[in-house]
Amino acid sequence: MPEVSSVADAVLRDQLLELLRGGSAHADFDTCVSGLAPEFYTRRPEGAPHHAWQLLEHIRFTLHDLLIFCTDPKYVAPNWPDDYWPGEGVVPTEEAWQDSVKAVKTLLAGFEAMVRDPERDLGAKIPWGDGQTYLREVLLAADHNSYHLGQLALIRKQLGAWHD
Repeated sequence: MPEVSSVADAVLRDQLLELLRGGSAHADFDTCVSGLAPEFYTRRPEGAPHHAWQLLEHIRFTLHDLLIFCTDPKYVAPNWPDDYWPGEGVVPTEEAWQDSVKAVKTLLAGFEAMVRDPERDLGAKIPWGDGQTYLREVLLAADHNSYHLGQLALIRKQLGAWHD
């Protein structure tokens, strides 16, 4: 594979950071989770497959899983889908909601640190993976967040809990 110039590498890293942070073409994480009243955490609009708490926890869990995969040679994959989605019947407190929000921000900061690390070859295969690269996992994390944040924004709009 040809060597990537330092300018191209810096541009790629900057673009990945922007993608992880969201915004640009979509609502960012803070916009999607802030200001939601606790009575809406587990309210599900008719026909929606998930409620806000399930989406937030799924985002948190998946980011954690992806980051651990990128950083821990002893990584063990969780069971899909059971481990990735919180069950029904859990009614989180406002504190639990805020803890999950903080955890997502911490995990995103972990991805950002990985992207900013000039010693990390983003195109390199993860040694304990099955051909995945660090770049693929960063893109997967950003794409996954964008998808589920869109669902969260839609749920909030359907419930009349979106802030304009």
